[in-house]
Amino acid sequence: MTVAQLVVPVSEWDHILGSRSATVTLLEYGNYESPRCKEVHHTIKTIQKRDDRPFSFVFRHFPLTAIHPMAQHAAETAEAAAAQGYFWEVHDYLFEQQHYRGNGKLLRFAASLGLDVDRFEREVAEHLYAERVKADIQSGIASGVNGIPTLFINSIRHDGLWDLESLQTAIASYRRP
Repeated sequence: MTVAQLVVPVSEWDHILGSRSATVTLLEYGNYESPRCKEVHHTIKTIQKRDDRPFSFVFRHFPLTAIHPMAQHAAETAEAAAAQGYFWEVHDYLFEQQHYRGNGKLLRFAASLGLDVDRFEREVAEHLYAERVKADIQSGIASGVNGIPTLFINSIRHDGLWDLESLQTAIASYRRP
């Protein structure tokens, strides 16, 4: 049996939450409109809160626009926030407000964070980060991603369940004794 591996390694290009020197890195390919990705998002957040041995978490965009028509827009929105240092805040918001339509509420949220809202809105409208999202998609395809969410733990594809107990056990199995 062949083990699926992450082809494009985690780098400075990625959005990394947690210590870069952690012994475990969990990477997700996902999109902000997927109900399953939202479930995994909540599971990962719960593990992060409970875990006394932190791991790093990386999120890469993989918008499936045939199923989730606003997923590309949401990914570009997260990248526009990242350009101003607020990726993770907007990342969480997009999952919580998963089926947002229109920018009013999002722009109010961006303003509450302190983003330059005019710049944020302009960069999203101009699709300034479309190539960044495309690079994530291409890295996923190279690594065999064909659905979402797809998880990798220490560059090895996790094909197990995504529930709290299963994912927590999988992460623990990669820790050094």
